[in-house]
Amino acid sequence: GPTETMIIADKTVDAELCATDLLGQAEHGYNSPAILITNNEKLAKNTIEEIERILTILPTAETASISWKDYGEVILCDTYEEMLEVANNISSEHVQVMTSKDDWFLDNMHSYGALFLGPRTNVSNGDKVIGTNHTLPTKRAGRYTGGLWVGKFLKTHSYQKITSDEAAVKIGKYCSRLSMLESFVGHAEQANIRIRRYGGQNIPYGKAAE
Repeated sequence: GPTETMIIADKTVDAELCATDLLGQAEHGYNSPAILITNNEKLAKNTIEEIERILTILPTAETASISWKDYGEVILCDTYEEMLEVANNISSEHVQVMTSKDDWFLDNMHSYGALFLGPRTNVSNGDKVIGTNHTLPTKRAGRYTGGLWVGKFLKTHSYQKITSDEAAVKIGKYCSRLSMLESFVGHAEQANIRIRRYGGQNIPYGKAAE
């Protein structure tokens, strides 16, 4: 099935490494995005050339070549900050960072499924050996959720309790006014009746508390 991979790289790595890692995930399926984000024009051009070379010898080239043709991208940025912004916006399932500022990206990336830091690390390692979890968000879902973990299987509850007359009145007034701004009289009256009872204030029915 499809997967998503993104490589953030600078001049500290070479085109063969980037191309190998991109195609290593492009072979997953015909619609697997493989994206290189770099601030080095030479690396960008050389990676494209290296991909073409590897596709002539890769046994899974039939799949990988279609995926690369339809979903592959090389994005050239001016700065590390721009690379970060683009990467967070794309929110890829897998993000490899191979730069001189790997820890900076770790500290500032906020939208992704899993990060793989440094040239010694790659997505395939995570798939097969070192990944604690590979049920990861795709299709930009990394903007609002993370990978599968035990918390996904836990049932949680919340409760509220107002413990004093003073608090009931103070909170009730906010609730009353906000409810009336939305024309929710029934909501407002849930607050108003308690302001009357616990605060001794005479609020006309269907009016906002003052």
